[in-house]
Amino acid sequence: MATQTPHKRFSMIREFQLADWFTLANAVSGTGAIFSIISFLETSDIQYIYLACSLVLVALVFDILDGRIARWRQKASLMGQELDSLADVISFGVAPAVIAYACGMQGELDRVVLLFFVACGVSRLARYNVTAASMSAETGKVKYFEGTPIPTSIVLVGLLAWAAATGAIRENLWFGDFTIGNYVFHPLVILFAISGSLMISRIRIPKL
Repeated sequence: MATQTPHKRFSMIREFQLADWFTLANAVSGTGAIFSIISFLETSDIQYIYLACSLVLVALVFDILDGRIARWRQKASLMGQELDSLADVISFGVAPAVIAYACGMQGELDRVVLLFFVACGVSRLARYNVTAASMSAETGKVKYFEGTPIPTSIVLVGLLAWAAATGAIRENLWFGDFTIGNYVFHPLVILFAISGSLMISRIRIPKL
C-alpha cells in the first residue's frame, strides 16, 4: 500500500487560514468547558463551574476574532465556514446544555428541553450555511441573520454562573421543580426552550 508523502499528509493544515486557527481555539475552549463541568459532576467543586463558564466566554472571544480576522485579511473559505459551525455547536450548543445539566436540570423533561436546545442550535447553523450562499450571491454580502445566532447562549451561561455564585444550583435551583406524571421538570429550563425557539425563528437580525 502506497504511503502518503509528508507534503500530502499535512496539506490540509497548510490550507488553514489565520482565522481558522482562531476557530479551532473556539472549539478547544468549548471542549475544555465540557471537560471542566464533568469534573464538577465528579468532585462537586464549584470552581469547575466557574471555569466551564469562563471557557465558553473565551470561546466567544475567539468566535468574534475569527470573523474579524477573516474580513481583515479578506480570506474567507468554505472550510472556514464549516469549521466555524462545528466549533459553535460545541461551544454554544453542547457546552451550555451540559453546564445546565450539571447545575441541576437533570429531570427527564429537562433533558428533553436541553436536547431540543442543542438541536435548534444545529439547525440554525445549518440553515445559515445553506442560505448565506444564496443571500451573498445577490449582493456579495450577507445582510442579516434569520433567527438569533447560537452564541447568544452566552447569556444563559452567564445566568448559570450567577446561579452557582449564589448557591442556586442542584436542589437549590431557582424556581424549584415540579413533577408532571412521573417526570421531573425544572421551570428554569424553559429559558433554554425559549433560546432554542428563537434560534430557529424567522426573526431577521442585521449582520454587523
